[in-house]
Amino acid sequence: MRSEEAFPRLRALGFAEPDAQALAAHFLDAERTGRYGHGLSRIEWLGTLDGIDPGARPRRELSEPGYERWRGDGALGYLVLAAVVEAQLAHPPEPARIVVCSDTFPTGALGYWARQLAEGGLVAALTATSPRRLGHPDGGPKLTGTNPLAIAIPSSDGRPLVVDVSMGRVTYGDVIRGAATDEELVPFGGDRAHKAFALAVGLQLLVDSLAGPDHGAVLLVARPEHDPVPAFRELAQGVRLPGDRGLAL
Repeated sequence: MRSEEAFPRLRALGFAEPDAQALAAHFLDAERTGRYGHGLSRIEWLGTLDGIDPGARPRRELSEPGYERWRGDGALGYLVLAAVVEAQLAHPPEPARIVVCSDTFPTGALGYWARQLAEGGLVAALTATSPRRLGHPDGGPKLTGTNPLAIAIPSSDGRPLVVDVSMGRVTYGDVIRGAATDEELVPFGGDRAHKAFALAVGLQLLVDSLAGPDHGAVLLVARPEHDPVPAFRELAQGVRLPGDRGLAL
């Protein structure tokens, strides 16, 4: 699929113009930054999902100074997170807020959403669950999603540091686009894969305990007290850091 086809294809799936624009922006950003598993191949995949209502709208069920709860209500997780990010930027926390999202899937490249918050001057840590695709390194049933974790730190130099790592050796997006097989979708780390598996389990149960049994997401967003990124970049002496444009982890 060519980039100019993204918006018309999404409109053909029934998404309203603003939602189609939001989705296309996510997929095209993934293509530009080399995260092809989160790119244009996802558009055809969306058409295969059950229970997706292009007209559904996420809703904020609860809003308190340090806590918000959102529900997808059938909307794509991408659009839930788009609404959540917009809400946090419009009304930043004092000083921090936990945002719990239930019925929120698929969520896409979490670094995309965390970066928007960091570009708006906020620290963000975001994780989300997916269908159970990772098993124990020693074998057995699939127990957790790939459960990525994104962390974004704003910077006065205008270049936020953005970490976005899935707990799988490959991503499910790689499987969707034919770049990997289901058999390769295991915890990363080789003979140390138990570490990635432990992280996947911890993130799975963290989200499940706050968002419930449906797929969900949990976001920590806060105002920074310090500006560590410029000094860290100087310490790195030109080494490309996570989230620098052109680097896909």
